[in-house]
Amino acid sequence: METTIKHRTRFRLTDKTKEWMVYGICLLCLALFASAAYGKIADHETFVKGLSKVSVIGGAAVYLAWFVPIAEIIVCVLLLVPALSKWGLYGFTGLMTVFTGYILSMLFWAEKLPCHCNLIIEKLSWGQHLWFNVGFIALAVLALWLGKAKQTLNK
Repeated sequence: METTIKHRTRFRLTDKTKEWMVYGICLLCLALFASAAYGKIADHETFVKGLSKVSVIGGAAVYLAWFVPIAEIIVCVLLLVPALSKWGLYGFTGLMTVFTGYILSMLFWAEKLPCHCNLIIEKLSWGQHLWFNVGFIALAVLALWLGKAKQTLNK
């Protein structure tokens, strides 16, 4: 009797594939934040008015209305520079986590739900917007993980 040993082959991504996946995710994050920043700056007055209606942050609306798009632009620049893209992904993840926390707080405590988004996002319900954000956070975390896995392999 002969015993056969079956070897399990694990699915592995090549370093080049990981690199392209991280690059693609960076481009998606960049596109999201670039369009969001543009919308907030292009229609700045509406953005300030919308923020001022939120009781918790209304007093800082003028400052937040500049801070948010500037932070998004900084993240975009970081995502554009390959040597800094990891920091861009960290910045993207952090900002998206804050935005997601804002959405959650609005869903739980706000009577009126003002939306300051643009493009397709403004057509989403608040629940859909929440899942949209969570999906982008997951993509950014995946890119960070893929980048870290690639670095570990290269050591």
